[in-house]
Amino acid sequence: MLNNINLADIRSFVLIAQLGNFTKAAEALGVSRSHVSRQISALESKMAVKLVTRTTRTLKLTLAGEQLYKKCEGALNNIDQALIAAVDDTKQTRGLIRINCVGGYIGEQLIARYISEFMALYPQINIELDFSSHRVDLINDEFDIAFRMGEIADAGFVAKKLMDINIVTLASPEYIKAFGNPLHPKELSEHRCLTGSVKRWSFSCIANPSQLVDITIAGQLVCKNGHALLQGALAGVGIIRVPKMYCEAQIANGELIELLPQWQIPAVTFSAIYHSDKYRPKRLREFINFINNRFEQYHQ
Repeated sequence: MLNNINLADIRSFVLIAQLGNFTKAAEALGVSRSHVSRQISALESKMAVKLVTRTTRTLKLTLAGEQLYKKCEGALNNIDQALIAAVDDTKQTRGLIRINCVGGYIGEQLIARYISEFMALYPQINIELDFSSHRVDLINDEFDIAFRMGEIADAGFVAKKLMDINIVTLASPEYIKAFGNPLHPKELSEHRCLTGSVKRWSFSCIANPSQLVDITIAGQLVCKNGHALLQGALAGVGIIRVPKMYCEAQIANGELIELLPQWQIPAVTFSAIYHSDKYRPKRLREFINFINNRFEQYHQ
């Protein structure tokens, strides 16, 4: 029985009780008086309870009507507040944004700085930033947005390309002096290499782009953190393959040397991934636009 109760009928009943008049309730709802009367009759019929005693001049709630009114008035107010909050959530730049991001220079320097700038613009924004490097499930892990390197296979989400990341193969002068300078990618199998999650290193010949070489690397040090790999290379422990932006200063001052100059490495796409939601909260829309603008400025 109760599963068939129409919420609109409950709203009409509460409004009638508040205004004390069918006609005023009908005007407030923008419907006819007869429509409101039918709603109350339907509600009483489904509940099998008399709610309103009415004559041509007066309207009085029954005891059951009084009890229903007291309970439903507060409940409907809570529903209205929840609806208002949900609507405000899509129209105002405030609330929580949960973010997952790769670590290293991109996450810890660029994204972290941009997040701080965004929070300074919008003081009512709260951020939860997670640097775990596993391939997240935005829905199950309850993230609003993730930042990832590489191709995005899941077509169920929007992947907004932010930049192409140039990758370089590097070693310190001390390493080269001690172990030699590889001239061909295949020679890397004879060298000490420090790797992240990518163990298959791909190269194409600059002079002949159709000449491709893939080599599987068994790293002496395996770590998904780019800073750790960089420290290893600077210490002369081995050869690394990392985004050039991680270590432009070290390359410029000669602490690290770019290897295999006749071979290039395919650039890696860096993207923001988020739900394909028509009713995306304004805080997320603003954040996505802000991040996109910052990366556009980064290229200039």
